[in-house]
Amino acid sequence: MQRRSLIRATGAAALLSATPFVRAQGNLQKFKFNLGWKVEASGAGFLLAQQRGYYKDAGLDVTVDTGNGSASAISLVAGGAYDVASADLSTMIEFNTANPQSRLAAVAIQYDLNPNSVMVRKDGAIKKPADLAGKTILGQPFNASRKLFPAFAKAQGFDGSGVKWENVAPDIGDTRFVKGDFDAAAYFFFTGLLNLKARGLTPDQITVFRFSDYGLKSYGNGLIANAKSMQDNPDAMKAFVKATTRGWVDAIADPRAGAAAIKAREPLAHEEIEFERLQLIVDGTMKTAETRTNGWGAATPARLQATIDETVAAFGLKSSLAVADIWTDRFLPAAADRKLKA
Repeated sequence: MQRRSLIRATGAAALLSATPFVRAQGNLQKFKFNLGWKVEASGAGFLLAQQRGYYKDAGLDVTVDTGNGSASAISLVAGGAYDVASADLSTMIEFNTANPQSRLAAVAIQYDLNPNSVMVRKDGAIKKPADLAGKTILGQPFNASRKLFPAFAKAQGFDGSGVKWENVAPDIGDTRFVKGDFDAAAYFFFTGLLNLKARGLTPDQITVFRFSDYGLKSYGNGLIANAKSMQDNPDAMKAFVKATTRGWVDAIADPRAGAAAIKAREPLAHEEIEFERLQLIVDGTMKTAETRTNGWGAATPARLQATIDETVAAFGLKSSLAVADIWTDRFLPAAADRKLKA
């Protein structure tokens, strides 16, 4: 009896040691997260964290839902439907400016380099960004690449006001762009390249003007949280960010595992396409000099300020937001936990 009691006591102690947040709460803390988009490679790190049990290890019962773009996800977080969402920082800045009482903030950076871009056909007349002046570009009003285009144009020294924007549904628009109906198309680069490839226009036939290669310093997506979740459940927020960081560090090191996590969540997903997309995301937005130095999720004051300034200029905002109004690092895990494996 004494031996069995000792075993039970030892096992219980080990469990409590392994899951300190569970010990504090007595059970798993419910937490709601919105991917900001459908189940594809942009959500690989979150789904890998969930499927490998990292959220449960951290004491959380995390619901991971799909979304319908950054603007929608941000509104849902602001309304309290979700604790956190993956969303574009510029869209959050626009929202906070219009709704100063919302006090949304990024608690981690997902895309260290901004994925917004404009794409053109290599065999066309547009050879440099300035050639886009006065042209017709596919891009919906909610499209982040369209909204940031004025800042991109300013950085490249041309007047972007004469561009004619075509508001066509993305799937129809992709087909029409391939047929030559538009001069250019505005996309996240990893979305556009694969969308167009699926319609017969291969990457070697496309020139990509990535905003981050042409003067913009803005961050891309981050983990956007509402004030209530940050204030009322700081331990849960910290646990979520740490487990998510672990998931993304794994996905960066092993994109095959990330693609498999996508397929496991969405059986209709094309695993090879999502693997290719994840490689584009990892190599194009995450494996950067700053991320290698500071780890996944971190941000610098200079680039946060640049994100505010570029957003204000591009969106025509009357904003006096400071870095502290859009960002907090108090939920980030230790530097060792953020470090990339490769």
